[in-house]
Amino acid sequence: MSQAEGRVITSGPAVFPEGCGRVLYSSPHALGAVSFILLFYLVFYGFLTAMFTLTMWVMLQTVSDHTPKYQDRLATPGLMIRPKTENLDVIVNVSDTESWDQHVQKLNKFLEPYNDSIQAQKNDVCRPGRYYEQPDNGVLNYPKRACQFNRTQLGDCSGIGDPTHYGYSTGQPCVFIKMNRVINFYAGANQSMNVTCVGKRDEDAENLGSFVMFPANGNIDLMYFPYYGKKFHVNYTQPLVAVKFLNVTPNVEVNVECRINAANIATDDERDKFAGRVAFKLRINKT
Repeated sequence: MSQAEGRVITSGPAVFPEGCGRVLYSSPHALGAVSFILLFYLVFYGFLTAMFTLTMWVMLQTVSDHTPKYQDRLATPGLMIRPKTENLDVIVNVSDTESWDQHVQKLNKFLEPYNDSIQAQKNDVCRPGRYYEQPDNGVLNYPKRACQFNRTQLGDCSGIGDPTHYGYSTGQPCVFIKMNRVINFYAGANQSMNVTCVGKRDEDAENLGSFVMFPANGNIDLMYFPYYGKKFHVNYTQPLVAVKFLNVTPNVEVNVECRINAANIATDDERDKFAGRVAFKLRINKT
């Protein structure tokens, strides 16, 4: 390459080889084409945004703020226990305060909304033995009122003025059974219902010993149904059944199963271990 061929002449941002005889510049036609492309994409994406916004707005007009439009509703509500543990194991070491204090703290927080003073302030005194229906009748009836479930109904498991901390410090723990909420479900089919608990196997039944239930016989009243949903039933508190185990064989793992006995709740579906029932392990360690 000659020296002349290796030299370049610069002018502003453009670079020109010497002797090429060409001048680079922006054509008005080129600027117009770029502007047209930019305008096209601006209009195109603006149209897509407007269509998406309109579609979402139309869809939201068909959705209620209070009741799900489509529900993957379970035919049978499940049962759960409190205190809530990772593997449904309630393990108590009577001589080790830390082993059961975590359960006590969870139960204190869980039962706080059930305090009689809070229930009296927020919920109604309802007539037992019948559903507490609150139809809209063409006009939105919101919020729905809920029936009182007072903490004192839990008797020796209420934790009120209880130096035994729900029985955990003495090896007689209380375990609470609650039924999962299902919107517009009439539990019991207008008949009485209750919760019962047993040892799963023969040896579990022997080691389980005796227990008492609160409310009496593990009854769940119809007045706490139907449940209308979280936004409708703002102050709804689920009915509970407390089971106080009095003389569990110490240092032995006991398998316990509790079931809801109701006309329209099946508890024998082997494909769903939580349908109308709950199984948990109970162990009381004593030295």
